[in-house]
Amino acid sequence: MKYLVLLAVLVIAFGVWRNQRRREMPPPAAARPALPQAMVSCARCGVHIPRSEALTDSGPSYCSPEHQRQGPA
Repeated sequence: MKYLVLLAVLVIAFGVWRNQRRREMPPPAAARPALPQAMVSCARCGVHIPRSEALTDSGPSYCSPEHQRQGPA
């Protein structure tokens, strides 16, 4: 019987401790959606990619070094 009481006290103490930790933790920040980016199309295959990821050589934009090497279609 004393082990049952001890177990009950431990479970209650754990519950109180866990509840206190939850109150102290700040709520998770809401994920902010990414801002829209300007899109360009590859001069070789036409796939659209963000301007920041495009390969541009003072003219048309390409999606990969292979397409840049091959040139426009």
